[in-house]
Amino acid sequence: MIVWINGAFGAGKSSTARELVELIPNSTLYDPELTGGTLCRLLPRKRLDEVDDFQDLPMWRRMVVDTAAALLAEVGGVLVVPMTLTRQEYRDEIFGGLAARRIEVRHVLLAPDETILRTRIDSRAAFEEDKEGAERARQWCHDHVEPFRTALGWLSGDAYTVDNSTLSPVEAAAAVAEAVNAGLAAPCGIVQTPEPTGETLAAGVLLFDEEDRFLLVDPTYKPGWEFPGGVVEPGEPPARAGMREVAEEIGIELDAVPRLLLVDWERPQPPGYGGLRLLFDGGRLPAADADRLLLPGAELRGWRFVTEDEAAELLPPVRYRRLRWALRARERGTVLNLEAGVPVG
Repeated sequence: MIVWINGAFGAGKSSTARELVELIPNSTLYDPELTGGTLCRLLPRKRLDEVDDFQDLPMWRRMVVDTAAALLAEVGGVLVVPMTLTRQEYRDEIFGGLAARRIEVRHVLLAPDETILRTRIDSRAAFEEDKEGAERARQWCHDHVEPFRTALGWLSGDAYTVDNSTLSPVEAAAAVAEAVNAGLAAPCGIVQTPEPTGETLAAGVLLFDEEDRFLLVDPTYKPGWEFPGGVVEPGEPPARAGMREVAEEIGIELDAVPRLLLVDWERPQPPGYGGLRLLFDGGRLPAADADRLLLPGAELRGWRFVTEDEAAELLPPVRYRRLRWALRARERGTVLNLEAGVPVG
């Protein structure tokens, strides 16, 4: 199990985590800041200059999951992880990766009053010997208060909140331990999607509204938006798999088997194995059907009908290339064969 302590920079996560390992038997502290610091020494400066924060590095997010899983496999028990996460897609990617390894996460939010938070940031910097470094750290924390305030909309509904405005680290840790032991900080309900161990076959379905926009869904367990669909089970016809996934994901039963638009071979890119990706034309949804879309909260966060241009802002590049060719195939009434997003043959 992991107890993930979230909160703004300067909210007292690290000090609370250090006290918490004394209260939870057989617990170990893992600070992902250490992983970020290591990447800052390993990666070329050119790559680091491309991001504002090491959290923006996909490598960091993968390594956090891998390191946490390795630590738990080595020492067992409970892992206490103090780390700020304000971007919901990063939370979903990391927690989804942990869920895929069957690792339970209890998400706790330390939320002191903002005035107290800013006072703590200033007072902590005042006692640092490296005045220049302390000033940079102080300004960094202040600059990230606003993004954290913005993230409270989803954080407050996702995590168990502890107001530590007037609590010492020992008292805050006791409040967290009590919440975990009493089940108040419940396991996160994010979907558990087992990681593939080899190449996979996946079927996606394009569903259109009366304005010829198509449906995208926002999964909780991986970054970026996606088409309704999923992995084809052994022995399952791909088109039927797409129909099954549409019914499971959004509650819509398709009346007819969807028409194949394209087959795309996805190149293996570690840690992924690649495989075949199929896109089908599920036809037009009547307005009444679109109004009754249902989402499983643990698997999908949202849905929307979008245009091709709007999809460019939502889909990762590999999925967007696949979408563009699928729409061209639909216009021409043909089926396209792609290799890594490029038509062949």
